Amino acid sequence: MTTRIADVIQPEVFTPYVIQRTMELSALINSGIVEHNAEFDALAGGPNTTVNMPYWNDLTGDSEVMKDDGALTPGKIGSNKDVAVKHGRARAWGANGLSALLSGDDPMGAIADLVAAYWARDMQKVLLATLDGVFTAETMVDKVLDISGEVDDAALLTPEAFVDANQLMGDAKDLLTGVMMHSAVEAYLAKMQLIEYEETKDKNIRIPYFMNKRVIVDDGMPYDTTTKTGTMYLFGNGAIALGNGTHPRIIETETDRDTLASSGEDFLINRKIFILHPRGIKWTDTSKADVFPTNAEIGIGTNWERVYEPKAIRVVNFKFKIA
Repeated sequence: MTTRIADVIQPEVFTPYVIQRTMELSALINSGIVEHNAEFDALAGGPNTTVNMPYWNDLTGDSEVMKDDGALTPGKIGSNKDVAVKHGRARAWGANGLSALLSGDDPMGAIADLVAAYWARDMQKVLLATLDGVFTAETMVDKVLDISGEVDDAALLTPEAFVDANQLMGDAKDLLTGVMMHSAVEAYLAKMQLIEYEETKDKNIRIPYFMNKRVIVDDGMPYDTTTKTGTMYLFGNGAIALGNGTHPRIIETETDRDTLASSGEDFLINRKIFILHPRGIKWTDTSKADVFPTNAEIGIGTNWERVYEPKAIRVVNFKFKIA
């Protein structure tokens, strides 16, 4: 008897397992840069394709000197709203690509691990496209340090230049805890012995650090091999909000079979609704052709507008060259 995908996939078990494994596999989540909680899940699963996230502005004004008569002048507290956009993504796989796994001891777990790794990579692409758009927004220019156009050594990535990038946060610079870079940039820093490695407790994984900030390596990061111009994103904990949403009419995991195919073919379909939002930079919905935005659309600067004060935005863009 032939084992089909439908025989090994239990959607009610498969779906939460894939979501959990996706988060476990994400270096951004493990580093604390991406914050996931039940509130974000509820927002992602709610109505509409955008999510309002209201917040209180900080208190302003100077204190008043106490006097023996008269009254204080009450100040006001203002409010504003951050707006996140929902992402709706789906992917289907044919059984031929997964059939080799069906002879394993835990075929569902094996398939789930492949699917989870896929979504971890795909969501990282969504985040990088988002940051492309965010840092081309007019309101984000004071969160970018670009030394790549300087002459000779002044354009190079150095520890001193990295300190300057941190300084864009002012006295809030200690909030920055992680840095994302292309593998060529990480290799350059390693050659200069500027990367330190910390082993995990089981000593199976070495976690890189650059100037006390956890390094996330992704070759989707901007890097020009001709000019050797690269980009780093510096992050603080919780800089990105993650919510995994659900909807009763959107089935997250399904299996299907094409009986008309010559030898028959099985399919696994996976769907996701989620938010992956840089806190304090609202989605303006200026340019979007369909219900959910594409990676190209979230990379458009006019779709984003900073609403938090600059120091409260826990992301910095640093552009440079390497030798």
